[in-house]
Amino acid sequence: MAVSTDERAALCDLFTELGPDEPTLCTGWQTRDLAAHLVVRERRLDAAPGILLTPLAGYTKRVQDGYARKPWAELVDLVRQGPPVFSPIRIPAVDRLVNSVELFVHHEDVRRARPGWKPRDPDPERDAVTWAGVSRAGRMTLRRSPVGLVLRRPDGKETVVKRGPNTVLITGEPGELLLFAFGRDEVRLDFEGEQTAVARVKGLTRSL
Repeated sequence: MAVSTDERAALCDLFTELGPDEPTLCTGWQTRDLAAHLVVRERRLDAAPGILLTPLAGYTKRVQDGYARKPWAELVDLVRQGPPVFSPIRIPAVDRLVNSVELFVHHEDVRRARPGWKPRDPDPERDAVTWAGVSRAGRMTLRRSPVGLVLRRPDGKETVVKRGPNTVLITGEPGELLLFAFGRDEVRLDFEGEQTAVARVKGLTRSL
C-alpha cells in the first residue's frame, strides 16, 4: 500500500483509540482540531486556502471549528474516507504527492504528544518518501537559517538546505529530519557544529 494510505489508516486508528480531547504537537490543537484540519484541507476547497494565507485564516478557522464540533466518530470517519470522489486528490499519484508527508507529520503529531513516545522502526518505503520531503521542504522551512545547514541520513546521504558560514550538520533518520524541518522539536537528532551556530539553528522559526 502507499505510504499515504498507511499513514491515514494508522492515524485514524490512533484517533479512535485516544478520543477527541488529547494533545498534539500542533500548538493549541487537540486531536479534534487536527482531525478537523485534515477534513477542511481535503473536502472544503473554499476554506483550505486559509491554511496558508493569513487574510483568509479567519474563515478557515470558522469552518474548521464547525467540523471540530461534529461527533468524534463521524469526524474520524471523514478523515478515514479521504477526499470526496470528485476530488483530484483521489488520483493515486496525486494522493501520494500531496498526502504522504502531510499524513506522516500529523500522525507523528499525535504519537509524539504522549509521554514515552519512541520513533518507529525504519521502513524503506516510508523513509524514501520522507527523505524526498526533507529535500523539498527543508529549503523552504529552513531558509531563514543564518548559518549553513546540511541534513544527513545515517547511511551518509545528505542534502544541503542552506549554504552559508559556520555550517551545522544535522544527522538522523529521514522522518526525524522531516519533522524538524516542519518545526517539531520532539525528534531524535544529532547536531554537529559550533555551539553558537547549533543554538541558532535550534532556535529557528521553521515554517513555510
